Formats: sequence, structure tokens, C-alpha cells
Amino acid sequence: MSGGFRSRSKSGDRPQPERGAKAGRADRAGKPREARAPRHNRGRDGAGGRERDSTGDFFQQARRSGVDMPRAVAYEVVHRVNVAAAFANLVLPKALRTQRLEGRDAAFATELTYGTLRTQGVLDAVIAKSATRGLGDIAPEVLDALRLGTYQVLYTRVEPHAAVDTTVRLVEAAGQEKAKGFANGIMRTITRTRPEQWIEKLTPAGEIPAAAFRHAHPTWIAESFARVLGLGELDEALAADSERPIVHLVARPGEITAEELAAITGFEQGKYSPYAVYMDSGDPGSLEPVRQGLAAVQDEGSQLIARALVEAPVEGEDGGRWLDLCAGPGGKAALIGALARTDQAHVDAVEITAHRAELIEKTVADLPVSVHVADGRNPGLEPGFDRVLVDAPCSGLGSLRRRPEARWRKSEEDLAGLNTLQYELLSSALNLVRPGGVVIYSTCSPDKRETRDIVERAVSELGAQELDAHALIPDMPEVGHEKSVQMWPHRHGTDAMFFAVLRRGGQALPTRAKAGDRR
Repeated sequence: MSGGFRSRSKSGDRPQPERGAKAGRADRAGKPREARAPRHNRGRDGAGGRERDSTGDFFQQARRSGVDMPRAVAYEVVHRVNVAAAFANLVLPKALRTQRLEGRDAAFATELTYGTLRTQGVLDAVIAKSATRGLGDIAPEVLDALRLGTYQVLYTRVEPHAAVDTTVRLVEAAGQEKAKGFANGIMRTITRTRPEQWIEKLTPAGEIPAAAFRHAHPTWIAESFARVLGLGELDEALAADSERPIVHLVARPGEITAEELAAITGFEQGKYSPYAVYMDSGDPGSLEPVRQGLAAVQDEGSQLIARALVEAPVEGEDGGRWLDLCAGPGGKAALIGALARTDQAHVDAVEITAHRAELIEKTVADLPVSVHVADGRNPGLEPGFDRVLVDAPCSGLGSLRRRPEARWRKSEEDLAGLNTLQYELLSSALNLVRPGGVVIYSTCSPDKRETRDIVERAVSELGAQELDAHALIPDMPEVGHEKSVQMWPHRHGTDAMFFAVLRRGGQALPTRAKAGDRR
């Protein structure tokens, strides 16, 4: 093995006193202090890496090579994300259960996994500077071990010698024994420079590229945020993407109130949605109201958008025909359906893929919701709906904090195709809504190309009238200067969700004393 360094014990030797980079470090028990998660390189997907069963030979080999199980789990998840396009938030919990990791070992594995994926762009820059060959010439198995080791050196309290040694052991366990010396050399080079010096040395010129690098984002995403926020809040907004969000619960109207849900669970009621409860720890699936279908997990921003559809005043009588044009996976459809039951209305929910439609069917069981497998651009439904929600497919830049690898999988080039789809769906909605009815257009993205540009094009080319969406969330401050609403994690604790209210003809949105009495 490399230099006789001692690796973490199988019970997980505790990270040592703090050194190096100031954020996202593990504490002495291996638990995350500030959850700074990993970064992901889309270009590695399928690049010769081996897909392994997380219950199979790799973990046996890791034990034989002296790798502790938290690091082995973290490595396996990172590798599957990078070479097989797996989702960390799905793979990691299964791996933790399979390997029976609990307590501080599970926390350490989680910190290493999410931290490595979230900061992967920075890690790759450091590795590239320290290696004698390009990243594309390094075997994927070796590169992912180096990423995991570099994350420990830069962002945790793990002692450098432990990070070096366990990296070499992971290379061996991954079947790349001939690369052990190569990995050892790179890791030793990395540890000779202090983490703060690495960041300073590699930070690019320019205010936005520098902020993007400091907070482990692609520059194009930082530029996207800056177009909406300006430079003053950019650091804060990017930092919020590296903070692990608390779980938001939704109390299903007609079944349980948020006040009752908070009392039962011991958690705090939400600030903005009358249905929200903030769950700061624990497994929501273990809560009795969730098991009974009285409550569910749903971001407070999503709750507000579903509620806005129901609260926005229409011209003339509401005939109770409501439509969710892009309904998968069904969270908003379920909340709208619960409100429809109270108002004796009916919801049609459209989803283009059959398997997602089945998920919606399960979610809206016993609610006045009909699910249709159809393309929202031409769903074949009779026009004349009073209310239509277009929760359009988007880049998901507003929910980067929930998927640590997502920022490195997304490409700015993908936006053009999404923009075309978004406009076509909004056009369909405006054709399906009756004159005087309302359309809510929403995305989980703050990028202007997916938000304001689509709305303004609909106003200009389709004759839609934009109404004041602020009236529908009177208690939420700092949602933007336009008529639409833009939420932010660093301002509101929600995902960075956007919504606008449009009407097909008719007069402006009437003033309401309080948007939303339905509780």
C-alpha cells in the first residue's frame, strides 16, 4: 500500500481537527457541519466505467483492501452517478440501508457523497492541475477515487494522510491496482498546497466566473442567476444551492390543517403557505399523517403555485373546470384536487408518459381528478376551462440544492429546446382556457429565458394579458419587480420557483383583501 498510511477504521475513525477550506467540513464525529455537496461531470457518463451492483463484489473487495464502509459507499454512489447517470438521492439511501450504515457512519458517507458531487468542478480543476495527464485520460474508476480524496483534503477535517491512503485503497478495490502509484502521487501533490491556496490559485478572473468557482457552479448558471438578481446577491444565492434544504410537508386540505399537522409532528408551521409545515429532521415516511395520506412532502413554493391557480379570480362564474396541463409527478395536481373537492370542482390532469400518469393516479386517489395520458401541446380536451396550470418542463435550475450532481449535468444548450416546448405548452393552455379564465405559467427555474421571456412572448404574440401575481402571495416579500413572482432559496427557503398569471381577454385582476381563505 502507499507509504504505510493508516486508513479510517471500519467503525469510521473520526475526522481530525479542522484544516483547510472553511466551509462544508465534517465535524469530529464525521457528521456534516454545513452540507456542501458534490459536483458532477456529465462528460464522464459511460466513459468506460464499470457499472457495479452495490451489493456485489466491489464492497467485498473494498473490505479486503481495508477501505472503511462509509467511504466505500460514497465512492460507489459517486461512481454510479458519473458513469451510469444515476441519481445520488435515489442510490445513496439504498446503499446506506444495504450496507447497514447508521448514525455517524451514515452521516459521514452522506457528507462525502453529496460533497464530492456538489463540488466536482472545483475538484476536477485541482486534480487536473496536479496530474501529469488530462482528466479524459484517467480511468473513470481512478478519477472518482481522486475526487473523493480531494474533497476530503479541501473541504473536511480528515487528515491528509488518511485521505491519501484511502484514495489509494479505493483505486485498488476498484480493480485499478496498477494505478495506485499514480493516484498516490496526485494526492500527495494536492496535499502539499493548502486548500485556501488552491482556491485562490484556480479562481478565474471576472466577478461572475470567480463567484461561480467559489461556490462550485458552472459559470453559465451563475450568469443566469446574475441576470435576475444582479451581482449583490449572487454569492448568497449560489451558496444557498449548497445548503441541504429542510423538508416541507403539505397538509392536505379537507383532511388535516397545517396547525393540526404541526401539533401532531412537533414541527413548525410554514411562513407563506397555509398548508405548509417545516420538517427539520427525520424521515417523513415515518410520520403517521403521511402514511395515512393526510399529508405529503411538497416544497412550499409548489404549494403556493397550486394555491394561486385556485385563488386567482376569473371573470364570470367559475364553472369548476380546472386543468393541470403538465401534471407529473402529481404533487400540485393532488393539492389542486383537494381544493377542487372543497369547491365542488373537477380537475383534468395531463401527463405525456404512461408510467408518470400511473404515479399521478396513485397520488390523486379519491380526489375529483381525471388523469389523461396525452401531450399537453394537443391533449384532445374540450376547450373552455376556467383555470389552467402550465407547470412547464424546465432546466430545474431552481432546485439544484436537492440534487447535488444536477448542476454538472445541465447544459445551456438544452434551454433552446425547452423554451420552444414551454411556449408551445403555454399557447395550448391559452387555447384551452375560456375567455376571462386564468392560466398560471410556472417553472422551477429563475432563468429569464424560461420565465419572463416566455411570458412576454405570449403577451406580445398571443394577446394574453398578464395580471398581478403578487396579489396571490401577499405575505411573501422580495418576489421581483415584474408582475410575476420569482422565489429564491436564500430569500424564502423555497426552491427558486417562478409563476405568472395570464388571462385570455377580460379585465385586470381585481384587488382582493387577502389572497386565499381556503385553509
